This record gives sequence, C-alpha cells and structure tokens, in this order.
Amino acid sequence: MMSIVLLLLSIAFIILLTVKLKVHPFLALLAAAIFFALFSEMSLETMVQSINDGFGVTLGKIGIVIILGVIIGAFLEHSGGAYKLAEVVLKLIGKKRVHEAMAIVGFVVSIPVFADSGFIILTPLNKSLTKKAGLSIAGTAVALILGLMITHVLVPPTPGPIAAAGIIGADVGLVMLIGLALGALALIVAIIYSKKVAAKTYIDPNPETSEEEINEKLKQAPSAIKSFLPILIPILLIIGKSLMEFSLTDVQQEAGWAKFIGFIGSPIIALLIGMLFALLLPKKLDKEILSTTGWVGKAMGDASNIILITGAGGIFGTILQNSGIATTMAETLSGASLGIWLPFLLCAAIKTAQGSSTVALITTASIIAPMLPSLGFVSEIDKALVVAIIGAGAMVVSHANDSGFWILTQFSNMDVKTGYRLYTLGTFVVGISMACFVFIASFIL
Repeated sequence: MMSIVLLLLSIAFIILLTVKLKVHPFLALLAAAIFFALFSEMSLETMVQSINDGFGVTLGKIGIVIILGVIIGAFLEHSGGAYKLAEVVLKLIGKKRVHEAMAIVGFVVSIPVFADSGFIILTPLNKSLTKKAGLSIAGTAVALILGLMITHVLVPPTPGPIAAAGIIGADVGLVMLIGLALGALALIVAIIYSKKVAAKTYIDPNPETSEEEINEKLKQAPSAIKSFLPILIPILLIIGKSLMEFSLTDVQQEAGWAKFIGFIGSPIIALLIGMLFALLLPKKLDKEILSTTGWVGKAMGDASNIILITGAGGIFGTILQNSGIATTMAETLSGASLGIWLPFLLCAAIKTAQGSSTVALITTASIIAPMLPSLGFVSEIDKALVVAIIGAGAMVVSHANDSGFWILTQFSNMDVKTGYRLYTLGTFVVGISMACFVFIASFIL
C-alpha cells in the first residue's frame, strides 16, 4: 500500500512541478524517480544503476528513431511538401468537403510532423478553403487539429507513441497497423463532431494568406510523389517486417531475403531510408540545409527536448520496475477489474493535469510497462493495444495547459470560452471513442 501511495505522490509531484512551477519535464521526471527511490527505501546503488540503465536502454532503443522522424518532418515542413500532401488529399476528397479534407490531411501530415507545427503549416490553406466554401473556421479548424492529434498520439514515428512502444516493448509495426486502423475510426468521430457540433458556431475565416500566395507556395513545393515517399516508405517497410514475422515460420525467416526484409523493416533503417527520400524534397540540397543553423539543425533542437523527456521517462519506469511496485500495484488494481482501462485512465489523468500528450504517453508507459505480465498483457497484440489505449488517454483532454489549445484559438480567431466548448469537448469525445474502439478490438484480436 505504501508503494502505491508513493506512486500517486510521485505523479502528483510531476504535475506540481510541470504545471504549477513550470519545471522542464525532464527535471520533473528525474526528480520524481529519485523521490520514489529514496522513500521506497531502495538502496543507493540500485537507484544509481536504475538511473543509468533506464536512460541508456530506453534511448538505445528509440533515440535515433525519434531524431530521424523529426528530420523527416522538418524537410516536409520547410520544403512545402506538407502543402502538396494537402493539395492531393483535397483533390481526392473534393474542395466542398472541407471538414473531411482537413481532418484527413491532418491525420496524414501528423504522422511525421508535430501536431502543433502541422496546424500552423496548414492553417492558411484551411482558412482560404473555408472562406471560399462559406463555412465557419470553427468547424474546419477543429476538424484539422483533431485529425492531427489522432495520429500524434497513436501512430509512430511520432515521438510519443514510438517512445511508448519502446518502453512497453511493443512491435512498432503492429502499433502502426493498430494505430492507423483504430485511428481511422476515431477520425470518423472527429469529422462528425466537427460538422455537427463545432461548425454550428460561426467564426469568419478572414484568411491572412490569399489563395494566390498559397498557389505560389504550391508551385515551389516538391511533387506529390516526392512528398508522400518519406512518410509512406518507412510505414510500408515497418509494417512489411511485422507481417512477414507473423506469416513465416522460423525456418523461412532464416532465408536471405527474409533477413533483408527484416533489416530494412527495422524502425531505425526504415526511418533512415525515409530520411534519404526526404533529402529529395528541396529543389536544391545545399550545405546550409544540413548545417547546425539549417533545417537539420533546427530539427535536432526539436528532437533533443523529446529525447530528454523520453530518457527521463525510462529512468522513472526502471526505478518503478526495480522497486517491485509492479506486482503490488497489479495485485491491488486487479480487484478493481479495470483491465485495459487502467492505462487509459492513468494517461488521461496525467494529460489533463499537465497538458503534454508526449509526457503523458511516456510517463504512463513507464508506469505500466513493469506491470504488463501481472495484468495479463503478454502477447505482441496485447502490448500494441496497450500502447493504443495509452494514446487514447493522451488525447483526453486538451485545455489551457496545452500549447495546441492556444495555437487553435489564436490562429482561428476563437476566444478561450469557445475553445473549451468546442476543442476541449472534442478531444474528450474523440479520446473516449478511441478508447472504446481499442476495448472492442481487444476482444476481436
């Protein structure tokens, strides 16, 4: 019982440091880990070893993957490839279906690009299309950001879900497949909500960027094929590796071609190949783009923050694992019959309290990982579903402590009250729906 109380105090400590005192999540997670270790009477030698192992092992698995994913996103953002992705989807969906189009564009773009960045990139296009169609920016903007958030919390190589998959020990290909499938269902909910609820509040788009300026940016953007390849190739390679491992026998997997597929389908190699395709996006690949002050340098800066938080989450998880709390907590919670809802509720509580989906994903995965065997989540499918339902929790709910909330309201001429009424409620509805889809899938898969 004391261990569980310490865990709750540690989570409260993280929330206090990050929300009230504005301490960086890395320091908050590290402090919480040390706090738990000291008060659980863990030996000092074990604590130091846990800190070293937790940071090193976690980043050894996913550190490079996070860096490569962020670099791909930077090239799409700066080259205009994200605009080209939007244009292609709009042509397929139809410009009259702006809600559907923006939600799907967000769903695709946020796989390699951060949700906040994706919203900023696509807002001028969204405003122009919304104005042209005579619609309210409230509906289309909410559709866009909900679409962005779904893949942001569900589908690798976005840092949050890929970090959670690494901590949980889930197969990244399976996490991708389940995330895309269940995310598509959640996307339908997001579109319906945006059209039936958010769109009823009229806000004039008043686009700051004219249609001519957007068309000019599209002229400078790479081709549609080039824009899709850095996203599509890694996804296909990673999924292909997972499908092969599930369909071939152990003897067949020893064949040379099978080993090659396994090699190029590993997340690091797949993302590295995707990055090579991203190098084709700019019209001219000069040394400035690859420098510390260019696109790559900026991407490295963005990645460093995520890597630090991920490593600190690994420390927290290792401290918990070595303390023996997994067995204690699993035995206590098993009586509550929460099952797969436990990681969802825990992640939703952390997300709602401190605002960052990535921090919520990493922290929850660190807590849940050592408990998986005791809770009965041992198969690869089980682990992938756990990552998915943690992702669902990371969407519930976005409000004033989330940067995405302010980006949405400021870029869409939406006041705070309206933001709470439309977007905060939307993340709750979509997050709960997503969790229900995962729950249903746990009986089918």
